[in-house]
Amino acid sequence: MNKQVISAWVWLNAAIVILLWVPWMAIVYVCTVPFDPGRYTVGRWFRRAAMWVTAVNPMWNFSTTGFRIRDPRRPYVAVANHESFADIFLISHLPWEMKWLSKEAIFKIPLMGWMMRMAGDIAVRRGDVGSRRAALDACRDRLGKRVSVMIMPEGTRSQDGEIQSFHDGAFRLAIETGCPILPIAVAGTRAALNKGSWVMGRAHAIARVLEPVETTDLTLDDVAALRDRVRGMIVEARAGLLRELQTA
Repeated sequence: MNKQVISAWVWLNAAIVILLWVPWMAIVYVCTVPFDPGRYTVGRWFRRAAMWVTAVNPMWNFSTTGFRIRDPRRPYVAVANHESFADIFLISHLPWEMKWLSKEAIFKIPLMGWMMRMAGDIAVRRGDVGSRRAALDACRDRLGKRVSVMIMPEGTRSQDGEIQSFHDGAFRLAIETGCPILPIAVAGTRAALNKGSWVMGRAHAIARVLEPVETTDLTLDDVAALRDRVRGMIVEARAGLLRELQTA
Protein backbone atom coordinates (compact mmCIF):
# COMPACT_ATOMS: atom_id res chain seq x y z
CA MET A 1 0.00 0.00 0.00
CA ASN A 2 1.57 3.33 -1.03
CA LYS A 3 1.98 6.43 1.08
CA GLN A 4 -0.80 8.35 -0.69
CA VAL A 5 -3.37 5.66 0.07
CA ILE A 6 -2.28 5.31 3.71
CA SER A 7 -2.23 9.08 4.14
CA ALA A 8 -5.75 9.42 2.71
CA TRP A 9 -6.95 6.70 5.08
CA VAL A 10 -5.32 8.38 8.09
CA TRP A 11 -6.74 11.80 7.23
CA LEU A 12 -10.19 10.22 6.77
CA ASN A 13 -9.88 8.72 10.23
CA ALA A 14 -8.78 12.11 11.55
CA ALA A 15 -11.90 13.71 10.07
CA ILE A 16 -14.10 11.05 11.69
CA VAL A 17 -12.37 11.57 15.03
CA ILE A 18 -12.94 15.32 14.80
CA LEU A 19 -16.64 14.84 13.99
CA LEU A 20 -17.01 12.58 17.03
CA TRP A 21 -14.84 14.70 19.31
CA VAL A 22 -16.60 18.05 18.82
CA PRO A 23 -19.91 17.10 20.52
CA TRP A 24 -18.08 15.12 23.21
CA MET A 25 -15.76 18.02 23.97
CA ALA A 26 -18.77 20.35 24.10
CA ILE A 27 -20.33 18.10 26.76
CA VAL A 28 -17.08 17.93 28.73
CA TYR A 29 -16.70 21.70 28.42
CA VAL A 30 -20.19 22.42 29.78
CA CYS A 31 -19.83 19.91 32.62
CA THR A 32 -16.32 20.78 33.80
CA VAL A 33 -15.47 24.42 33.07
CA PRO A 34 -17.55 25.83 35.99
CA PHE A 35 -15.31 23.77 38.32
CA ASP A 36 -12.16 23.86 36.18
CA PRO A 37 -11.58 27.40 34.86
CA GLY A 38 -8.18 26.37 33.50
CA ARG A 39 -9.97 23.87 31.20
CA TYR A 40 -7.50 21.15 32.13
CA THR A 41 -9.93 18.27 31.60
CA VAL A 42 -11.36 19.42 28.27
CA GLY A 43 -7.83 20.12 27.06
CA ARG A 44 -6.72 16.59 27.90
CA TRP A 45 -9.58 15.22 25.83
CA PHE A 46 -8.48 17.35 22.90
CA ARG A 47 -4.91 15.97 23.07
CA ARG A 48 -6.34 12.44 23.10
CA ALA A 49 -7.75 13.11 19.65
CA ALA A 50 -4.21 13.70 18.37
CA MET A 51 -3.07 10.50 20.08
CA TRP A 52 -5.83 8.54 18.36
CA VAL A 53 -4.83 9.85 14.93
CA THR A 54 -1.26 8.74 15.62
CA ALA A 55 -2.41 5.31 16.80
CA VAL A 56 -4.18 4.53 13.52
CA ASN A 57 -1.22 5.62 11.40
CA PRO A 58 0.96 2.58 10.57
CA MET A 59 3.76 4.81 9.26
CA TRP A 60 4.35 6.72 12.50
CA ASN A 61 6.20 5.40 15.54
CA PHE A 62 6.08 8.17 18.15
CA SER A 63 7.47 8.06 21.68
CA THR A 64 8.27 10.40 24.57
CA THR A 65 11.11 10.17 27.06
CA GLY A 66 12.84 12.17 29.76
CA PHE A 67 11.59 14.21 32.70
CA ARG A 68 8.11 13.45 34.00
CA ILE A 69 6.11 16.08 35.84
CA ARG A 70 5.05 14.91 39.30
CA ASP A 71 2.43 17.62 39.81
CA PRO A 72 0.57 18.24 36.51
CA ARG A 73 -1.07 21.33 37.98
CA ARG A 74 2.22 23.09 38.64
CA PRO A 75 2.43 25.46 35.66
CA TYR A 76 5.44 25.44 33.33
CA VAL A 77 6.32 27.43 30.23
CA ALA A 78 7.16 24.56 27.90
CA VAL A 79 9.29 25.31 24.83
CA ALA A 80 10.21 23.00 21.96
CA ASN A 81 11.91 23.14 18.60
CA HIS A 82 9.56 23.01 15.61
CA GLU A 83 10.23 20.49 12.82
CA SER A 84 6.80 19.76 11.39
CA PHE A 85 3.03 20.00 11.82
CA ALA A 86 3.41 16.46 13.19
CA ASP A 87 5.07 17.97 16.31
CA ILE A 88 1.54 18.58 17.58
CA PHE A 89 0.66 14.89 17.38
CA LEU A 90 3.92 13.87 19.05
CA ILE A 91 3.92 16.33 21.96
CA SER A 92 0.24 15.59 22.67
CA HIS A 93 1.41 12.17 23.93
CA LEU A 94 2.94 13.78 27.03
CA PRO A 95 0.70 12.83 29.98
CA TRP A 96 -0.14 16.33 31.20
CA GLU A 97 -2.08 19.24 29.76
CA MET A 98 -0.53 22.30 28.13
CA LYS A 99 -2.29 25.13 26.33
CA TRP A 100 -0.75 25.69 22.91
CA LEU A 101 0.17 29.06 21.48
CA SER A 102 -0.71 28.63 17.79
CA LYS A 103 -1.04 30.81 14.72
CA GLU A 104 -4.48 32.31 14.25
CA ALA A 105 -5.05 30.60 10.89
CA ILE A 106 -5.40 27.19 12.56
CA PHE A 107 -8.21 28.51 14.76
CA LYS A 108 -10.15 29.40 11.59
CA ILE A 109 -10.33 25.76 10.48
CA PRO A 110 -13.93 24.58 11.04
CA LEU A 111 -14.37 22.11 13.90
CA MET A 112 -10.63 22.04 14.64
CA GLY A 113 -10.66 25.70 15.62
CA TRP A 114 -13.76 25.19 17.73
CA MET A 115 -12.07 22.41 19.69
CA MET A 116 -8.94 24.50 20.19
CA ARG A 117 -11.01 27.33 21.62
CA MET A 118 -12.93 24.97 23.91
CA ALA A 119 -9.60 23.52 25.07
CA GLY A 120 -8.32 26.99 25.95
CA ASP A 121 -5.52 27.13 23.37
CA ILE A 122 -4.26 30.59 22.42
CA ALA A 123 -4.27 32.24 19.00
CA VAL A 124 -1.63 34.69 17.79
CA ARG A 125 -1.46 36.67 14.55
CA ARG A 126 2.02 36.82 13.09
CA GLY A 127 3.46 40.26 12.62
CA ASP A 128 0.80 41.88 14.82
CA VAL A 129 2.29 43.41 17.97
CA GLY A 130 -1.11 43.82 19.59
CA SER A 131 -1.99 40.18 18.93
CA ARG A 132 1.31 39.00 20.43
CA ARG A 133 0.69 41.12 23.52
CA ALA A 134 -2.84 39.72 23.90
CA ALA A 135 -1.56 36.18 23.40
CA LEU A 136 1.03 36.58 26.15
CA ASP A 137 -1.67 37.98 28.43
CA ALA A 138 -3.72 34.85 27.68
CA CYS A 139 -0.68 32.72 28.52
CA ARG A 140 -0.42 34.49 31.87
CA ASP A 141 -4.09 33.74 32.45
CA ARG A 142 -3.60 30.00 31.83
CA LEU A 143 -0.50 29.87 34.03
CA GLY A 144 -2.41 31.69 36.77
CA LYS A 145 -5.04 28.94 36.56
CA ARG A 146 -2.35 26.31 37.16
CA VAL A 147 -2.08 25.02 33.60
CA SER A 148 1.15 24.92 31.59
CA VAL A 149 1.54 26.61 28.22
CA MET A 150 3.35 25.26 25.15
CA ILE A 151 5.30 27.72 22.98
CA MET A 152 7.58 27.06 20.01
CA PRO A 153 10.02 29.97 20.25
CA GLU A 154 11.37 29.58 16.71
CA GLY A 155 8.01 31.02 15.62
CA THR A 156 7.71 28.80 12.53
CA ARG A 157 8.87 25.43 11.27
CA SER A 158 12.51 25.04 10.36
CA GLN A 159 13.07 25.07 6.60
CA ASP A 160 16.35 23.15 6.60
CA GLY A 161 16.07 20.96 9.68
CA GLU A 162 18.39 23.13 11.76
CA ILE A 163 17.06 24.77 14.91
CA GLN A 164 16.52 28.47 14.28
CA SER A 165 17.09 31.32 16.72
CA PHE A 166 14.58 31.62 19.57
CA HIS A 167 12.38 34.64 20.20
CA ASP A 168 12.32 36.18 23.69
CA GLY A 169 8.60 35.99 24.47
CA ALA A 170 8.43 32.61 26.21
CA PHE A 171 11.45 33.39 28.38
CA ARG A 172 10.23 36.83 29.34
CA LEU A 173 6.88 35.25 30.24
CA ALA A 174 8.55 32.64 32.44
CA ILE A 175 10.60 35.21 34.33
CA GLU A 176 7.65 37.57 34.80
CA THR A 177 5.42 34.80 36.18
CA GLY A 178 8.15 32.93 38.08
CA CYS A 179 7.27 29.70 36.24
CA PRO A 180 9.99 27.21 35.29
CA ILE A 181 10.93 26.67 31.66
CA LEU A 182 10.30 23.08 30.51
CA PRO A 183 12.55 22.39 27.48
CA ILE A 184 11.43 19.72 25.00
CA ALA A 185 13.65 18.41 22.20
CA VAL A 186 11.84 17.02 19.16
CA ALA A 187 13.45 14.81 16.50
CA GLY A 188 12.07 12.77 13.62
CA THR A 189 8.81 14.54 12.84
CA ARG A 190 10.27 16.26 9.79
CA ALA A 191 10.12 12.90 8.01
CA ALA A 192 6.57 12.29 9.27
CA LEU A 193 4.97 15.20 7.42
CA ASN A 194 6.78 17.63 5.15
CA LYS A 195 5.75 21.27 5.09
CA GLY A 196 3.07 21.97 2.48
CA SER A 197 2.32 18.27 1.87
CA TRP A 198 -0.60 16.12 2.96
CA VAL A 199 1.28 12.89 2.26
CA MET A 200 2.75 11.31 5.36
CA GLY A 201 6.12 9.64 5.53
CA ARG A 202 7.48 6.73 7.52
CA ALA A 203 8.99 8.13 10.69
CA HIS A 204 10.19 7.24 14.15
CA ALA A 205 9.95 10.46 16.17
CA ILE A 206 10.86 11.20 19.77
CA ALA A 207 10.09 14.07 22.15
CA ARG A 208 12.53 14.22 25.06
CA VAL A 209 11.54 16.37 28.03
CA LEU A 210 14.59 17.94 29.66
CA GLU A 211 15.08 19.02 33.27
CA PRO A 212 13.11 22.20 34.08
CA VAL A 213 14.99 25.47 34.38
CA GLU A 214 13.87 27.54 37.37
CA THR A 215 13.34 31.28 36.91
CA THR A 216 12.48 32.51 40.40
CA ASP A 217 15.86 34.21 40.95
CA LEU A 218 16.00 35.77 37.47
CA THR A 219 15.12 39.27 36.27
CA LEU A 220 14.24 40.60 32.85
CA ASP A 221 17.92 41.38 32.38
CA ASP A 222 18.43 37.59 32.22
CA VAL A 223 16.03 36.94 29.32
CA ALA A 224 18.72 36.62 26.64
CA ALA A 225 20.94 34.39 28.77
CA LEU A 226 17.98 32.15 29.68
CA ARG A 227 16.88 31.96 26.03
CA ASP A 228 20.35 30.98 24.83
CA ARG A 229 20.85 28.47 27.63
CA VAL A 230 17.57 26.69 26.89
CA ARG A 231 18.19 26.72 23.14
CA GLY A 232 21.60 25.17 23.75
CA MET A 233 19.99 22.42 25.87
CA ILE A 234 17.49 21.62 23.13
CA VAL A 235 20.10 21.68 20.35
CA GLU A 236 22.33 19.26 22.29
CA ALA A 237 19.45 16.94 23.21
CA ARG A 238 18.10 16.88 19.66
CA ALA A 239 21.54 15.98 18.30
CA GLY A 240 21.57 13.02 20.69
CA LEU A 241 18.08 11.97 19.60
CA LEU A 242 19.08 12.07 15.94
CA ARG A 243 22.02 9.80 16.69
CA GLU A 244 19.67 7.40 18.50
CA LEU A 245 17.28 7.37 15.55
CA GLN A 246 20.08 6.68 13.09
CA THR A 247 21.25 3.63 15.05
CA ALA A 248 17.78 2.31 15.90
